[in-house]
Amino acid sequence: MPPTDPTAIHDSTTPQGANRTVVLGSTSRYRRELLARLRLPFEVDAPDVDETPQVGETPESLARRLALAKAHAVAVRHPEALVIGSDQVADLDGQPLGKPGTHERAVEQLRLMRGRTVIFQTAVAVVCRATGFEQLDLAPVRVRFRALSDAEIENYLRAEEPYDCAGSAKSEGLGIALLEAIDNDDPSALVGLPLIRTCRMLREGGLVLLA
Repeated sequence: MPPTDPTAIHDSTTPQGANRTVVLGSTSRYRRELLARLRLPFEVDAPDVDETPQVGETPESLARRLALAKAHAVAVRHPEALVIGSDQVADLDGQPLGKPGTHERAVEQLRLMRGRTVIFQTAVAVVCRATGFEQLDLAPVRVRFRALSDAEIENYLRAEEPYDCAGSAKSEGLGIALLEAIDNDDPSALVGLPLIRTCRMLREGGLVLLA
């Protein structure tokens, strides 16, 4: 599968079969659970990256920049490893919606999104400092929300408390009841880590996934 933006990729290949340690540069439990589906050993290291948007930065650009920044921040400490960085930004008409953090902000987000289409811009990067390998790709997911009532929003938030999720909705749980439709080509992207793209990058970085 070709990357969505070839201009965003620099690629130095490693010898086939030269498996390296895999490090997930994320503190997200959702990304840890997703990566565990691949049944490969991996370590987790917090990237400690400032996620503040830059002036005029689009949600897509923000997701791409942060995914790559997280991978590089962790790769400094693990130069021989293949390091995965990922970031997701909810995009409502070009405006970024991050993690709400509080109940009140989650209510505000869901009220803004009801009856509308939101693009969850999910970026993933894989970096290896030892070989110069670097790839970055984006998996946009179009999500159409139902015309939710205030009572539905309140009941959902009290039940699931998705305050650490971009856009205040967990599609892998009760949040699916908030939606009319999901349109994407990488099914795990909405949860936080596009595994189809991640697998491709790991293979191209020299990792054998199905040995």
